[in-house]
Amino acid sequence: MADLMSHFAAAVGQAPNRTAIVDGKGHQISFQDLQSRVQHLAGRWQDKGIQPGDRVLLAMQVNADLYASLAALWSLGATVVLPEPAMGLAGLRHAIRTTKPKAFCTAGAYSLLKFLLPSLWTLPLLTPGEGHSTPTVRNVQPDDTALISFTSGTTGQPKAIPRSHAFLMAQHDAIAPLLDSNNAERDLVAFPVFTLINLAAGRTSVLPNWRLSKLDRLLPTQLERWIQAQNVTRGLIPPSLCEKLVRSEDTGPLHTVFTGGGPVFPDLVEALRNRHSLSVVCVYGSTEAEPIAHLDAIDISAEDHRDMAAGRGLLVGYPVPDIMLRIRNNEIQVAGAHVNEGYLDPKHSKENKITDGDVTWHRTGDAGVLDGDGRLWLWGRIGSEIEVASGTLFPFAIEVAARQWPGVDQCAFVTTKAGPTLCVQGSREHLQDWRRSALGFGVLNVVSIESIPMDKRHASKVDRAKLKRILET
Repeated sequence: MADLMSHFAAAVGQAPNRTAIVDGKGHQISFQDLQSRVQHLAGRWQDKGIQPGDRVLLAMQVNADLYASLAALWSLGATVVLPEPAMGLAGLRHAIRTTKPKAFCTAGAYSLLKFLLPSLWTLPLLTPGEGHSTPTVRNVQPDDTALISFTSGTTGQPKAIPRSHAFLMAQHDAIAPLLDSNNAERDLVAFPVFTLINLAAGRTSVLPNWRLSKLDRLLPTQLERWIQAQNVTRGLIPPSLCEKLVRSEDTGPLHTVFTGGGPVFPDLVEALRNRHSLSVVCVYGSTEAEPIAHLDAIDISAEDHRDMAAGRGLLVGYPVPDIMLRIRNNEIQVAGAHVNEGYLDPKHSKENKITDGDVTWHRTGDAGVLDGDGRLWLWGRIGSEIEVASGTLFPFAIEVAARQWPGVDQCAFVTTKAGPTLCVQGSREHLQDWRRSALGFGVLNVVSIESIPMDKRHASKVDRAKLKRILET
């Protein structure tokens, strides 16, 4: 079976001295060096007793050792458990309770977690180090579980998602054509799944030199300097980083941005294109199904812009070729080889999956519609719709439009004790203009807020629950 490991091995054979990863300190690790690390770690951890099927909790910095550890554990037939990093210690505890790992793989300061969490005390500790035997090659099967990762938890308790080797290859096949290039690109990668795709494709990944959980502290100048220093040609980054790009002066050789992990609003797309003449590709997906659709900015017509400004929603483009998509009661539902078919906990599968004959449909929880050309438009989350003076209104209908009003930096449409409310972060001198524009959507209440809270994972989605708490205190 072709899997990510075999693709990586082929990349090593074709260009052993090409840079695979540039870590956050600027160290360049070649494909051959990374492969040597993989062999070293696999032999070391085989001596520690890791067997096929063992679940291994992995927690370390996003660097070359993280990807070498993933590959080493896979080569031993182990299942890697990746906790949700945005949840911190709570995410680790949840991952341990949910998956009951047989070992803990870590490095550096993360090793201290072994002593902080009693549930880790009895587990073997796997760390990089000296001394190992030659690892036994394990032939993984398509249905063997490669990964257990977690949803973000922004809409409830994080759900554990098992991913087989076949699933990872299907995801690779869905994403790889999008990232394909005839040039020797150097990609700044903020999404680990894209680094895996690049390793399988023999492409260089430049890792962030900042903490992904502290995006709010990253200065545009720091991002700008890192892009220039590492000759980054493409960015695979969330919208929050795109906003920092817009505020940067010189983005060097950067020519293309692939962005997702949160809504990509048209004003941001146009700012990237106008400010730095960047090509922009918007990618829509979810933890359970990535990607679902994508949209090249050059395909957004003047009519599309007018429709978004008038309240049609957020255009996210055509569904990717290897996915089935349908709309049921306004909800977007998807199926396909790279769509997760179930969760570790069967009750979560019952809540979020629909079996229709031989097809398992995933309920994304997102509301939307397909237009006459087969393109997907997003409205917001199912259940987020609010009754206003003019009828039922989904958040994106007004938020996409409002971000194009004068002085608006960020906005969110929620219901509070005062009723349907549009919260706006921006220049307060435009407040009366915002209120007049909101009346056209049937929204009577508009408030100015200093800072709208965002999600912890990518700082690219409004944390609506937290926003409501702020408004009602």
